[in-house]
Amino acid sequence: MKKKGLLLIAIWLLGTGAALAQTPRSPRSPRPPRAPRAPRADAMRSIRGNLFPPELIMRNQKTIDLKEDQKDAIRQEIRQAELKFLDLKWQVQDAAESLREVLKQEQVDEEEALTLLEGVMEAEGTIKRTQFTLMIRIKNILTPEQQDRLRELGNRGAPTPEEMQTPETPSQF
Repeated sequence: MKKKGLLLIAIWLLGTGAALAQTPRSPRSPRPPRAPRAPRADAMRSIRGNLFPPELIMRNQKTIDLKEDQKDAIRQEIRQAELKFLDLKWQVQDAAESLREVLKQEQVDEEEALTLLEGVMEAEGTIKRTQFTLMIRIKNILTPEQQDRLRELGNRGAPTPEEMQTPETPSQF
C-alpha cells in the first residue's frame, strides 16, 4: 500500500510538472536566457558542391562510370583514413573520459578541465582534418566529368560533409 501511495504521488508530481511546463507565459514574463550558439559554419556549406563524401561515390559508382583503378585508389585512401580514425577515436574517448572524471568532483580544477577540453577538441579537430583530407584526395582521383555528375547528384539531397562524419565522434563529457 505504501508503494502504491508513493507511486501515485510521483505520477501526480510528474503530471503537475508537465502541466506547469505547458502553461503559457504572459507576454510580459521574461524569457529564460538561452545558451549562446556556436555560429554555423558557412564555410562548410560552401564546400558542399566541391567535395564528395565516400558514401556518395560508392552509391553512384556506375552512374559516374567509376573505373577499377579509381575504385582501388579510393579504397586505399579510405583504408588509410580509417586507421587514423580508429586511433583518433580512442584519443577522443580517453580525453573525454578524463574530463568527465574531473567534472564529477565537487570542486573542479578549472585549469585541468580546460587542458583536458583542449585535448578533446584537438583530437576532434584532427578527425575533421583527416575527413577533409580524405575528401580532397578522393576528388583528385575523379575526372572533371565525374565531379560534375556528383555535384548534380549531391544537389538532390546528398548529405553535406558535416553530416557524413566518419567515424562518429561523440565528445560526451
